[in-house]
Amino acid sequence: MLIVSVAWCMFLGVLFVTACLWGLRRMTRDLAREAEARLPPCGGFIDTSGGRLHYVDVGQGPPLVMIHGLGGQLQHFTYALTEALGNDFRVIAIDRPGSGYSAPTDDRRAHLACQAQALHEAWQALGIERPLVVGHSMGGAVALTLALEYPEEVAGLALLAPLVAQVSDVPPAMRLLAIRSPRWRRWMAETLAIPLTRVTSRQALAQVFAPEAVPADYAMRGGGVLALRPQAFHAASTDLAMLEHELPRQVLRYAALGVPLGVMFGKHDRILEPALHIETLQRQRPDMLVHVEPEAGHMLPIMRPEATTAFIRRMAARAWPSSF
Repeated sequence: MLIVSVAWCMFLGVLFVTACLWGLRRMTRDLAREAEARLPPCGGFIDTSGGRLHYVDVGQGPPLVMIHGLGGQLQHFTYALTEALGNDFRVIAIDRPGSGYSAPTDDRRAHLACQAQALHEAWQALGIERPLVVGHSMGGAVALTLALEYPEEVAGLALLAPLVAQVSDVPPAMRLLAIRSPRWRRWMAETLAIPLTRVTSRQALAQVFAPEAVPADYAMRGGGVLALRPQAFHAASTDLAMLEHELPRQVLRYAALGVPLGVMFGKHDRILEPALHIETLQRQRPDMLVHVEPEAGHMLPIMRPEATTAFIRRMAARAWPSSF
């Protein structure tokens, strides 16, 4: 009789767990569909070796290619910068592989060199030659890879709060993403991650935007609602796992950087330590432009559009001195 009772309890336990997982998967799908209905793609698409990429292309003039950071998407730039720069530049903001509305990624295509190759193919297909590459946060690491892999095809780098060196610890706002196993990343993305993101996003975003408040319109105008999709979690978690192995090797190559280079940080950035990332590059390029915004945090493209625009214009003058 005891054996039957134990077996029955085990059966009920399995049934309960199965029902919970089914409910989480259903909630994840519903949240993703709602996010995509509220904020559909805003640009065009182009096929690359890294998958189909979503991009926005505005303005005329010398080309700027903008690369967003970990867990972000191109609306971090369309929030304010593309309009501010579109009168004088051709501005192309791209969803990195796996992010925004670009095609889902995997461990291979998440490597820095593979992401750089996909972005390079995209701007070539759009007829762009020697752009100034603007990279924010992890987008800075990808921008540096582009300059290292394609030195003759990058006019310069304007790096905004860039991830340059390996950090000792994952910032608290991103610890949910720190999953090394590809199988667990996929499982989390399809079950627990999106419901958890919905619950914890306010606190996480407060850390990302600190010391300033998260803008009230960030969910729509800044694309924040797109984080409620399993693809967004999986891509960000995969990016984080790849960086652990790739950044230490990339740091050793910075001496080979030959393009005009500038770095802008917010003094009170709570995601990346300004001194570590500035000094890592400055040791190899003491001539680089450095601008530290006194009261700012990490989200410079959204929170400091005027200062960020001015910094990009200064770097454009260095990249194309005969044109400015």
